[in-house]
Amino acid sequence: MSGTVLVLGGRSEIGLEVARRLAEPGRKIVLAARRSADLGEQEAALREAGAADVVRVEFDADDLASHRTVLERVAAEHGPLDVVVVAFGILGDQRRAEADAAHAAAIAHTDYLAHVHVLTELVNLLKAQGSGRIVVFSSVAGIRVRRANYVYGSAKAGLDGFASGLADALHGGPVKLLLVRPGFVIGRMTAGMPPAPFSSTPSQVADATVSALRRGRGEVWVPAVLRPVFFAMRLVPRTVWRRLPR
Repeated sequence: MSGTVLVLGGRSEIGLEVARRLAEPGRKIVLAARRSADLGEQEAALREAGAADVVRVEFDADDLASHRTVLERVAAEHGPLDVVVVAFGILGDQRRAEADAAHAAAIAHTDYLAHVHVLTELVNLLKAQGSGRIVVFSSVAGIRVRRANYVYGSAKAGLDGFASGLADALHGGPVKLLLVRPGFVIGRMTAGMPPAPFSSTPSQVADATVSALRRGRGEVWVPAVLRPVFFAMRLVPRTVWRRLPR
């Protein structure tokens, strides 16, 4: 692997763990996030991991109009882009979202609409560049949406479908897409929640992601056992399914 790694969502625990594993000697890493001036801790960790250079760029995923400008600037100043890790997102508050339509819409905007927009811009840029790999993080929450987190789950379901179709559209071309479907991830976003069965950590998700990248795969479940588990879960009667926890 060579070329620049761009992390859209420079504070994401999973995104940073992926970047740490790609921080080979000579590699430049670009961290894109809001309040990028505050990413000193993240930059230091990547330099310690071996990155030749770490650059911080201001990026607001919810500001759709800025996506193209940010991506074109990064490519012009720090390209060529080898791997782009799309790692931004919010969990939101399900109980609040059920009563607050604006909050429900905000979750859907960040976790679905912003992804659709930035991925479309990104693919166009990488096609013009002539190569590139994209990592997209879906979730098993979107494979069959549960009552306990249906707002977040529905946004992930939309993202999973979009990314799957996009990967098919890219098949055989110079741009590749890796779709990662983690289960419950024990980290900052889920702090205070009881872990679900088959939980993983950001480090475990990153290990599986980088392994899949190196092997040229298009899809990976983390942990792998979740693939047959969710195949079986599609058969669970709805009267039972609606009672399941997050």
